[in-house]
Amino acid sequence: MLPVFADALRAVTFLGELPLATAQLRRGPGRFPGKDFARVAAQCSAQALPIVAVVNVLLGAILAFVGAVQLIKLGAGLYVADLVGIAVPREMAAAMTAIIMAGRTGADFAAELATMQANEEVDALQVLGLDVIGYLVLPRVLALTALLPLLYLYGCAAGLIGGLLVGAGLLDMSAVSYLGRTADALSVRQFGLGAAKSMIFGALIALTGCYYGLHACRNATGVGAAATSAVVMGIVGVIVVDAVFAVCANALGV
Repeated sequence: MLPVFADALRAVTFLGELPLATAQLRRGPGRFPGKDFARVAAQCSAQALPIVAVVNVLLGAILAFVGAVQLIKLGAGLYVADLVGIAVPREMAAAMTAIIMAGRTGADFAAELATMQANEEVDALQVLGLDVIGYLVLPRVLALTALLPLLYLYGCAAGLIGGLLVGAGLLDMSAVSYLGRTADALSVRQFGLGAAKSMIFGALIALTGCYYGLHACRNATGVGAAATSAVVMGIVGVIVVDAVFAVCANALGV
């Protein structure tokens, strides 16, 4: 059991160092790597748009297809628009976009930091007197936490378009009628819940990737193991947090 306690203590220490690094930003300019933040922000936003769009369009199309096949049998095919309009912004877009970013960006964070660890670049930063958490971890956490909600909104639009393309075709409805029904089903609360989840998902994915990257073994095998662990734990964490949100939202009547 000792290794388990050691890993838990290391994780708690890692989480505790992050607010301290945030507080140290007040000590003056030059301590926050602006160029690195801009690079990571581009990686977490513009470069992820194609894969987020493709997956969410297909997700919305699948929801519309499955819903239409079943609801038409009951004579309630019109409610396909409601199904897609509620499921996409409330659950599916946030969770699927986060899973995409865990496999894409979380693995990249882990592999990059693990490579720096293997090349002793992290040790060099410490010798120079730089705070590793503030210099390497904080920009990644801030970038993904801030930008994942925007990707979520983009994924919502893509998912609703996918539902429109399939649902309107199967139901033999005009696009205007389908969109009107979808607009009636949408609400600000659904988007607010999805955006709140996306912020937490972003912080979770970034922290997981950075943690496994900084604590990787200093060899080529360690880089691969860190990336794999970051993806697995990131996806599991997203699913667990999403389940907690679902239970709490139901209890609060949201």
